[in-house]
Amino acid sequence: MTGAKVELYTTGWCGFCVRAKALLARKEVAFEEYRVDSQPALRAEMERRSSGARTVPQIFIDGHHVGGCDELHALEQRGELDTLLRRG
Repeated sequence: MTGAKVELYTTGWCGFCVRAKALLARKEVAFEEYRVDSQPALRAEMERRSSGARTVPQIFIDGHHVGGCDELHALEQRGELDTLLRRG
């Protein structure tokens, strides 16, 4: 479905990360996952890209910061997620 580049900063123990990835999997969306718990240098990159957000997941679609799991699900509920995913 997607032409957009989807990136997620996650940890292995985060339930919100699991929920975000599950939504993308249901929509058959490929994504790049950056594990900030196994690669600590990625946490600084995540914070820089997300204007200081420190929680996971932090989600980007085509370089645009979407936010976290709740924001991703809100886009889906409003019917806006598919439009973002078709870009690219």
